[in-house]
Amino acid sequence: MSNNNYGDKMKITFNDNENVVAALRDGLKRKGGYCPCKVELVDDNICMCKEFREQIADENFEGFCHCKLYYKEK
Repeated sequence: MSNNNYGDKMKITFNDNENVVAALRDGLKRKGGYCPCKVELVDDNICMCKEFREQIADENFEGFCHCKLYYKEK
């Protein structure tokens, strides 16, 4: 049984570029968990942001989140 709403087959990983990941994690710390790429400090922009959660809900979506921290494989 799956522990998430997306099924057992979803695979989300960090960007392979360690410099990108380090910079984004630093930005997340500075912004208190809000996406460093978004201006508004609203709940929808808390990492993992609503935009990416909606994208990954589509089983056919494959790609990065807006800031390129996460990558979802099919």
